[in-house]
Amino acid sequence: MKILITGGAGFIGSNLALALINKGHNIVVLDNLSQQIHGSNAVETSPLYNSIKNKVTFIKGDVTIKEDWQKALTGVDVIVHYAAETGTGQSMYEIDRYTKVNIGGTALMLDLLANDKTLQVKKVVVASSRSIYGEGKYFSEELGYVYPKHRDDSAMRKGDFEVKYANQQSALQLVATDEESKIHPSSVYGITKQNQEQMVLCVCKAIGIKAIAFRYQNVYGPGQSLTNPYTGILSIFSSLILNNKPINIFEDGKESRDFVFIDDVVAATVLGIENDTIENDIFNVGAGVATDVITVAKTLVVKYNKDVPLTITGNYRLGDIRHNYADLTKIKNALGFTPKVSFEEGITKFAKWVTTQTIVESKFDVSINEMKEKACLSNAKKSINSWPQFLWL
Repeated sequence: MKILITGGAGFIGSNLALALINKGHNIVVLDNLSQQIHGSNAVETSPLYNSIKNKVTFIKGDVTIKEDWQKALTGVDVIVHYAAETGTGQSMYEIDRYTKVNIGGTALMLDLLANDKTLQVKKVVVASSRSIYGEGKYFSEELGYVYPKHRDDSAMRKGDFEVKYANQQSALQLVATDEESKIHPSSVYGITKQNQEQMVLCVCKAIGIKAIAFRYQNVYGPGQSLTNPYTGILSIFSSLILNNKPINIFEDGKESRDFVFIDDVVAATVLGIENDTIENDIFNVGAGVATDVITVAKTLVVKYNKDVPLTITGNYRLGDIRHNYADLTKIKNALGFTPKVSFEEGITKFAKWVTTQTIVESKFDVSINEMKEKACLSNAKKSINSWPQFLWL
């Protein structure tokens, strides 16, 4: 098949492109080579771009420009739509840019699919996100399964970071978040991903194109950006450790996420692309395991053999969720996907790769100052140097 990957020079997109090439597909990539991801001289220095250079039909362009879409869509059978702005914290003050790219870019694509009868696209795969769930799914002995709202500032000021729901008395039990769970994103980024997902499924169904939305959890692995200060807790921790800087951990360090290795994400996505029977459906993609932040930090310190202090600060930011990990029952039954890479194996591969890279001074202070200036971090109690570690989860 001829497959267009928007954002195909990015971390997930470039890995997917190479996997699809190995399976005999013809790949077109539309990417603007964003400086935030690729640096100032992407064509010469971006490892991600250079990994696909001369292996794909590359179009440097922007999903907010109709003419770039038209150029990229010629003869395409499948679209994998990855192009998006992805910084959760950054989305809270660059609202116009995030909505123009994520929502506007998707709208342009769908408008062309609905109106240009020369196109032959048969399937659209869109990257959704676990961020659309907000807090994860919990079980209450009194109330059954519940979906808590954002945590209360007054409780967190007292060091109580656990999730509460209504008037339940017993502690909530965290369970895996399935695709039928409540959708209530807590950031502009999450709202745009929800919008992308719903637009694609709605329009494609109406015009007879198959569509799949993959709700990716926290994707990591060799090749991810080590310089983007807005995303990637593993990259940020690694940069701090290898620069011999301390790690200050938010809350009590027990907040958790589902970290899924890049190879598993690619495998799940390829299954969705090549499956001819699934249409207009949604699937979680994750490891199906909750890993807490203190475990991540301690593991990386060991992998890099560095003696840097880890401090539990009790600091927090309103709007951060406590937990979320994926229920993979649906994708296993429908697509036969089961993750193969454990966190220990994946983090070992990631750390080994990081040690082969040139580690530059982290730019997270720049992003933190931006968020402070925009009042996105007004609830932090510590100094600026204790802020950055949890904002990119």
